[in-house]
Amino acid sequence: MNRKRVEFPRVLKTGATLLVVLRICMSLTGCSGSGSSDTTYLGEWYKKSSYEGVARSGAVSFVIDGKAYVGTGYDGDKWLKDFYMYDADKNNWFKRADFPGVARNAAVAFAANGKGYVGTGSDGTTFLKDFYEYDPIADSWTQIADFPGLPRYEAAAFAIDNMGYVTSGYGGADAGTSGNYLKDMYAYNAVTGEWSQKASYSGDKLVNAFAFAIDGKGYVGGGMNNGVLNQQFWEYDPINDIWNVKNDLQDDAVDTDTNDSGYTIARQLGVTFVINGKGYVLLGTRATLDAGVWEYNPSTDTWTQKNSFEGSVRDSAVGFALGNDGYVATGRSSSLRFDDLWMFDPTAVDVD
Repeated sequence: MNRKRVEFPRVLKTGATLLVVLRICMSLTGCSGSGSSDTTYLGEWYKKSSYEGVARSGAVSFVIDGKAYVGTGYDGDKWLKDFYMYDADKNNWFKRADFPGVARNAAVAFAANGKGYVGTGSDGTTFLKDFYEYDPIADSWTQIADFPGLPRYEAAAFAIDNMGYVTSGYGGADAGTSGNYLKDMYAYNAVTGEWSQKASYSGDKLVNAFAFAIDGKGYVGGGMNNGVLNQQFWEYDPINDIWNVKNDLQDDAVDTDTNDSGYTIARQLGVTFVINGKGYVLLGTRATLDAGVWEYNPSTDTWTQKNSFEGSVRDSAVGFALGNDGYVATGRSSSLRFDDLWMFDPTAVDVD
């Protein structure tokens, strides 16, 4: 597909009234008009070796020493506990020890101190709070202390140094589907093996939120509360144990000069990864499934639109970063589950 113009990039200051739009026209015959549908954005997608396990949604992923680990989830018929490791240099998957807890989906995972951690989630009837540690050298799992908060699923997690943080989600003390939206947060110290309660997420209670960590700070946003998409975005400072509000994820302003009708980054069941100090949020569901890709710069609190995902649009996928590239695997669209793997280079120009 030949593109008449490449836009480098559209940078959005969320919550601001001024939208700064930088355009570079690239064409043998000249630049097209500002309303042209031939506009694209920086970033290129490449299809890689498909996930070795069955297609699934609601899986988890973590990265240790440049290798990605993906497992658990739901295939539309049963809950899963298998795990595979992805080696980007070989572009191949390798079977690893099964997760030892009950099969589940919508769990959380993080990596800290050279180990992977997986816990919470649902087995289809029960909210869970058990937690396990994965040793990549021994290829073995060890059960650790349970998550100290209420059992839950669809929570958010991120890691900073040797600490893993788990917040939000939906759950409660009783088994089954009864429960509540949550906002409390607990941290696991991977060195001491202890959980401690931290300042609760300062926004609304959330389920299906997105999270990532950059340069010693955690970021949580999106998700849903009481049937409404959350438009707030917060930064967690672990040194002071405090949350700082950032610019909203929604702007409905219309700029007639640039034919820009506003934007929204808020979504639930999205995917995140971090590359070179920038956070990426993509896919998931807004009113419908969304293929959009957004890059967050924490130093300026701005978002930049990137080239949209080129695979089948989906939610409940996993995302991870290896080196200078981001990856998306698995996920679902309605009852259809996926097992494909896509790699994203945020600096490349899409010329397909």
